Amino acid sequence: MTASVRRAVRLEHRLTQPNASLAELDAAVAMAVEHDLAALTVSPWLVKVAKRQLGRSRVTLGTVIGYPHGGHLLSVKAFEASKALEQGATQIDFVLNGGALSSGDDETVFNDMLAVVDMAHSALAAAGVIIEAEPMSEELVRRACRLAERAGADHVVTSPGAATARGTVARTKVLRDSVGPRIGVKACGRFRSVEQLTEAVAAGATRVSLQLTPTLARQASEAAQPASSAR
Repeated sequence: MTASVRRAVRLEHRLTQPNASLAELDAAVAMAVEHDLAALTVSPWLVKVAKRQLGRSRVTLGTVIGYPHGGHLLSVKAFEASKALEQGATQIDFVLNGGALSSGDDETVFNDMLAVVDMAHSALAAAGVIIEAEPMSEELVRRACRLAERAGADHVVTSPGAATARGTVARTKVLRDSVGPRIGVKACGRFRSVEQLTEAVAAGATRVSLQLTPTLARQASEAAQPASSAR
């Protein structure tokens, strides 16, 4: 990972699998702090504990709302987001209503986005829209991105995280091409190497989100050392 690549992207560790445990959270917090990650995103039930463990760390604490399919009612997503913010989350990523999008009901999709984005911003937190891209046409993905930008989202996310590295890089290009420069693009997928992280950055990602392993976190940190010493 070159110096220019490192300056353009930060890494985010995700602990959002259904059976994520407190022991895994302990390890995730330690890794995020040790490697100065941009963010740690956890399941909603782990937010309060993660906030306490992170303490005064600079690591952003994120969580996921409407996860993983996004078909929840707007009021449910809003309530879920409000509780996460109360418990210390400073980044809210939520899954859009893909069913409404596929049905051509852009008003429902937009209002769904706006409710969560406004709530996050009122708490001085960032808000991102997770585009569940796998079953969607490119035209729908682009439309979702335009709605997210109109709703004031801070970033769009390629998927909930199960996509392959190759698929995530391809979707990153589409998302980057579909939003203006104000909006960040988070590449979220199953990355396994520093080279794959670099490909995501080259595709336009401003952040890469994955289930980091200690080995990959260490390799990314080592690759970043020349950039640190150059500044």
